Amino acid sequence: MQTQSTTVIESYAKELENELFSILDYWRHFTVDDIKDGFYGQIDEDNNVHPTAPKGSVLNARILWTFSAAYQYTPNPEYLIIADRAYHYILDHFIDPVYGGVYWSVDYEGNPLDTKKQIYALSFTIYGLIEYYRVTGVTTALHTAIELFELIEKYSYDPDKGGYFEAFNREWQTTDDLRLSAKDANEKKTMNTHLHILEAYTNLYRVWKNEVLKRQIYHLLTIFTHHIIDPDTNHQILFFDENWTAKSDIVSFGHDIEASWLLLEAAELLDDHMLLNLVREKSIALARSSEKGLDTDGGMWYELEPQSNHWMYEKHWWVQAEAMVGFFKAYQLTNESHFLEKSLNCWEFVKKYGIDHTHGEWYWAIMADYSTMPNQDKAGLWKCPYHNSRACLEIIHTASLYKGL
Repeated sequence: MQTQSTTVIESYAKELENELFSILDYWRHFTVDDIKDGFYGQIDEDNNVHPTAPKGSVLNARILWTFSAAYQYTPNPEYLIIADRAYHYILDHFIDPVYGGVYWSVDYEGNPLDTKKQIYALSFTIYGLIEYYRVTGVTTALHTAIELFELIEKYSYDPDKGGYFEAFNREWQTTDDLRLSAKDANEKKTMNTHLHILEAYTNLYRVWKNEVLKRQIYHLLTIFTHHIIDPDTNHQILFFDENWTAKSDIVSFGHDIEASWLLLEAAELLDDHMLLNLVREKSIALARSSEKGLDTDGGMWYELEPQSNHWMYEKHWWVQAEAMVGFFKAYQLTNESHFLEKSLNCWEFVKKYGIDHTHGEWYWAIMADYSTMPNQDKAGLWKCPYHNSRACLEIIHTASLYKGL
């Protein structure tokens, strides 16, 4: 017998399936670069293509993951065509044939542009390659992902203090600029990179049961429980020096709620019940701490500087997507109905304000007055189909567990 909540969940999943197909259609129809191959590096807020914009490795890896995962959900051959395109473009243009690893960016013709080895980019490339391998069985994708894993372990892993260093130059030597973007602190270790190494390693371990990989997933989870998650606030610390000295007190609500379910996903793969119970507790605590970032309209604000109580009153697309997933997963963990309500309320915010109902896809961000953030991309080095399509897929999958209850 169905309860009211299971009926609501089924309706939610159906809406997200429709939205998933809409997101995928946008990226299929607007982003393919038929002239220079691959995908355009930038489409602006008015849906204008910038054909000579640089092409980013993270965007291409996220397209690869998205369309591979979509094909796994529903075997539409059009999705596989896009995944194939992303896969071959990464191998042909982003993989460094001399020193190994992944370029940060190439120019619009596919020539190396920023050749820095950002571990964040290697991680997303692993993540995308493995999802592609899972649906195609192409062994080169698996082997390439393993090679990238081995490079991360060789150059980035810190055997003395634990964790991973951020970035290197093309030849894998130290570099002065470690930042992912201009807004980041120039520190040697960050929450963001560690979270996405963990995400990549989790996907790799699903298909490659390697003991070193397993040990490093365990290590990453302990890094989060011992260093990154602040035991006093249950928010994550964003930046550290090499000795794990905190270098920031900024609260990133989107990263907190994203970590709440990605950490648990990784822990569930390991045969360690004590660790799983600890991570489960931390996951729920992260979800509860993230609630502070919710507005009354259901959307989630971007960041908070606690000492000055300065709020960044912006509602970024990826933050809303992660809030939808994280609170839904928290409901699954706790059976507390308010978590389900928060997930649903965030989706209502996205439907009302976040989706571009004229051109498709989601706006980069919505401001406090409900205007769209100006001069932001629909597609670009950072604007991608991964967060929102993954939110749809994750909630659809989790919702299927409630059928018939």
